[in-house]
This record gives sequence, C-alpha cells and structure tokens, in this order.
Amino acid sequence: MNNIRLGWKFTIPLALFGAVAYFVLFTEPGRELRHGNVEQLADLLHSLGIFAVLAGMMAIFFQTWFPFIPFVLIAGANAYVFGLYGGFAINYAMSCVSAAAAFFIARYVAHDYVETKLAKYAYVRSFNRKVAHNGFFYTLLCRLMPVIPSSLVNFGAGVSKIRFRPFFAATVIGKLPIVWMETLIGHDLIRFKEHKGRLMIVLLLFVLLLWLGHWVKQKWTAKRDDTDPI
Repeated sequence: MNNIRLGWKFTIPLALFGAVAYFVLFTEPGRELRHGNVEQLADLLHSLGIFAVLAGMMAIFFQTWFPFIPFVLIAGANAYVFGLYGGFAINYAMSCVSAAAAFFIARYVAHDYVETKLAKYAYVRSFNRKVAHNGFFYTLLCRLMPVIPSSLVNFGAGVSKIRFRPFFAATVIGKLPIVWMETLIGHDLIRFKEHKGRLMIVLLLFVLLLWLGHWVKQKWTAKRDDTDPI
C-alpha cells in the first residue's frame, strides 16, 4: 500500500509536468504563448472551433500551476475570442479550480516534496505560519494584493495547517477582482485604440496593488514573530 501511494506521489506531478511541457514546447498554441503574441494566440484559439473553449480552459489551468507564461496573455486571448465576459468567466473559474487542485496535490500527494521546495522562500514560510492562525484573512490578503505568486500561495497553503474551506472561500472572493483586472488588461491591450483610457486606469490600479503587495511581503520577510499584526 505504501509503495502504491509513493508511486502516485511521483506519477501525478510528473504526468502533469509532462503534459505542460508538451503543450508549451510542441504545440502551436504553446509556441504562441512562448513568443507572447496575444493576438496571434487569440486567432489560433478561434480557429480551433468547438475545442477553443477547452484549450482556453486548460491554458489557464496549467498557467496557474506553472506561471512561466504571464496570466494576462492567456486571459487576454480568452477575452478576445470569447468576449470580455465569457473570457473572464473561463479565466476566473479555471484559476479557482486550478488553485484547489494545487492545494490537494500539495496536501495529499506531494506534501514532503512541495514543503522542501518552498522552504527556501522566507515570505512563504511566514505565510504558512500566519495562515495557521487566521487562514482566511491571510489567503484573502494574498489574493487581493499579490503578496506571493498565486502558485506559491496554492502550494504553500496545501502544506500549511489551513483547512480547505477557508482557503477556497478566500480564493473565490480574492481572485474575483484580480482576475477581472487582468482580463481587462489583456483584452484592452489587443484593442488598445478603443480602450486606452480604461487600460491606463486599470494598469495604475494593478501597479498600486503590486506595490502594496511588495511592501507587505517585505514586512513579512523582515518580521519573524507570528504575533506581528502584518
């Protein structure tokens, strides 16, 4: 039984990594993602017909796990192909589903491996200590102000003591405005002439949130005491 469980611990992450590597390195959508051409990627998705929705969903799912491709590129392509609201629905739903999947993988499949890999990040260690006491608040804070990259929050929460319900509730609430902003940015970058005013406003707001997140992350890294208010 232990051998079977050990086998699954390595098989599932390797299979997912292999699927992502194949998609990025050996498929046409992956090539477009690597080159960062949102409009060409959107055109390619559109050419897939009934499979375009599935491709857009899987691209968001895997990006949340392996963020070597900017989320805004895929979000923008989905919004361009499926419309602003349809693209947002795909981006939002799949980013929440992917966060839940990463949480369960980290907790039940590859706990020791993930914990070892995350140990080198001081701010992730601080996050894990804090969510043990107030998991909903600190997870929501990370979602609303990108304190820690989304993939690290997902895996970090999985190896922490937070229960799934508050983690997922904070994720669903916190990702709503952030994914909406990133979808708007990606959409308006393609249609810059039509929405340049709105794009500038959303970009300024997003940069402000990034700055606030960076400030909070610095405080987390500098202060090791769990009784700190931040």
